[in-house]
Amino acid sequence: MDDKPRILVVDDEVPVCKSVAKAIAGEYEVDTALSAEEALEKQARSEYDVIITDLMMPGLTGMDLLRNLSEAGSPTKVVMITGYPSVKSAVMSIKLGAFDYVPKPFTPDDIRNPIKRALASVRTLGGNGSGDGRTHVPPEEVYCILENSWAKVEDNGLVRIGVHDSFMMAIRSPVSVEIPKVGDMRYQGEVFVRILDSAAGVHRVWTPVSGRVRAVNRKLAENISPLINDPYGEGWVVMIQPTHLEDDIARLTP
Repeated sequence: MDDKPRILVVDDEVPVCKSVAKAIAGEYEVDTALSAEEALEKQARSEYDVIITDLMMPGLTGMDLLRNLSEAGSPTKVVMITGYPSVKSAVMSIKLGAFDYVPKPFTPDDIRNPIKRALASVRTLGGNGSGDGRTHVPPEEVYCILENSWAKVEDNGLVRIGVHDSFMMAIRSPVSVEIPKVGDMRYQGEVFVRILDSAAGVHRVWTPVSGRVRAVNRKLAENISPLINDPYGEGWVVMIQPTHLEDDIARLTP
């Protein structure tokens, strides 16, 4: 009996469907659909573990597909594929229930790593983000790109940013983190840090709030354990001066 996780790739462009399917073939049982309507028909017959879908498609969009799955109470994890102009929409999709997104252009690893984390999330969190088995819970005063990053507005107006605890739990053997430099600009929805695992996998964490980096937690360059053991305290990563705080927070989950 083949017990490989089942993945559905959804895109109206045949070459994109084929390239994504090729990137994950062998590891998973892969199926494709050329529209959200076709994806919903296939999902109704037999649920998939993960659906990878383009955000912008004619007819029903990837966001429409996500809403249909959410309304049906489906446990299937959804990973969005998005072009640069739609990055902020991708951030909103996570607020509406998507697990993650992959910006174009992407590499095979860019596709594989979110799938691995999505499947690991089902095992570590019971598949519903309920916190089952979690050792850390985000404080009430933080805003999140769920299962990815968090932001906390400080009294001085700066925003402290870190990595969501469930993101770290879903990575097998994280070994190091790439931290931005003081003075760098970071924009909501773009890469904020990259975390490397022991198998040389690179996991991208998204910036929750746009702004210029004013301080970094340099200790993490030598020891990433606070990211795992104290993600909302000593595991903070950067402090930024926000540029569009009110608009950015509206797309996050408190």
